[in-house]
Amino acid sequence: MTAPTSTSLVGTELPDLHPDEVTRATLALFAGASGDHNPIHIDTDAARAAGFDDVLAHGMLSMAFLGRLVTSWVPLGAVRSLKARFSAMTPVHARPHCTGRVTAVEQGADGELLARIALAVRLTDGTLTVRGEAVVAADSLPTT
Repeated sequence: MTAPTSTSLVGTELPDLHPDEVTRATLALFAGASGDHNPIHIDTDAARAAGFDDVLAHGMLSMAFLGRLVTSWVPLGAVRSLKARFSAMTPVHARPHCTGRVTAVEQGADGELLARIALAVRLTDGTLTVRGEAVVAADSLPTT
C-alpha cells in the first residue's frame, strides 16, 4: 500500500455510524458486560430518585460506539489511542449518531505516521453527548 500523505488525509470523513435505539435491554446488557450496575442506568425508580425522568445510558456505551466507528474503518491493531469527554446525558430511547473526521496527520515519536480523528456523538435533536479523539496508524487508512 502506498503511504498516505497528510494533505490527502486531512478532512477525510469516516462513514457515519447510527447505532440502534438505546433500549432498556441495551442498557441491561451493557451493565452486565461492563460490570457497571449503577441503578440510574437500569432502574427507573432509582433514576427518578436521582432527579432524572428515566434511566440514562452509560457514558461508556457512547464511547464504545465511538470505538466501533473507528474500528469499522481501520483494523483494531491500528488504533493507538481513543479518548472521550462526556458533555450531555443520553436518555433511554435515544438514537445516537456517531461521526469522525481526520484533523491532522503527524509523525509519532517512533517515526510512525499517525492520523488524528475528531469524533462526536450527537442525538437526533443535535445534542452533543460525547466529543472524542482517536489516533490511528495512517498507513492503515482506506485509500478511497
